Amino acid sequence: MSYLMASEYETYGVDPQTPPQWVAAASSLVDAYCRRASLNVTQYNERLRVAAGRNTVHLTYLPLAPLAPATLPLVQVQGRYALPRRGEEIALEPLVEVATVFGLPGTWSTLDATTVDFQADTGELAFPVNVLGLGFNEVNVTYTAGLVVIPDVVKFAVAQIVRNAQATPALNLKRSRLDRMQMEYFSDSLIDSTVKMSLAAYVAQKVG
Repeated sequence: MSYLMASEYETYGVDPQTPPQWVAAASSLVDAYCRRASLNVTQYNERLRVAAGRNTVHLTYLPLAPLAPATLPLVQVQGRYALPRRGEEIALEPLVEVATVFGLPGTWSTLDATTVDFQADTGELAFPVNVLGLGFNEVNVTYTAGLVVIPDVVKFAVAQIVRNAQATPALNLKRSRLDRMQMEYFSDSLIDSTVKMSLAAYVAQKVG
């Protein structure tokens, strides 16, 4: 997937005669640097632990965005019920007994995605409390995230990578046979400080 159309080459400072495979390879380097399959809206799945005393988790890939025709970025949400933690057993004892009878602790339950609160920019999910007072100790979330419209800053980053590649003699010698593997080999020099600064907001980072 190329983040720069041929009609945009000149606008972003790329030679109009540049072969499209150069831009495609540069776009792939952007994805690799950002640690994601694509900057476009893409589906992901994560299995996350829920910290003790919390009912929230943070997803890795941002921003959360629905993939048309869907209207929510949450595709499927499952939670595994936990036994009450130390100090909670006495207060919840009658409810815990009921929950245990129905085999809830340790089981996975599919949640109605519309009942899960989420923050698109931060990726924070907040889960509803079970009527018996049980929380989750682990969740499995399938969701979609990415950029609905590729911003100028990403296009400039792609253009800069292409210009860096064109200025690298070892790549220019095989210009007609350029492929992604060649670009990856030279990635340390192609992804310079300007590119890193442009892409900083889009690098996926795991939140503990």
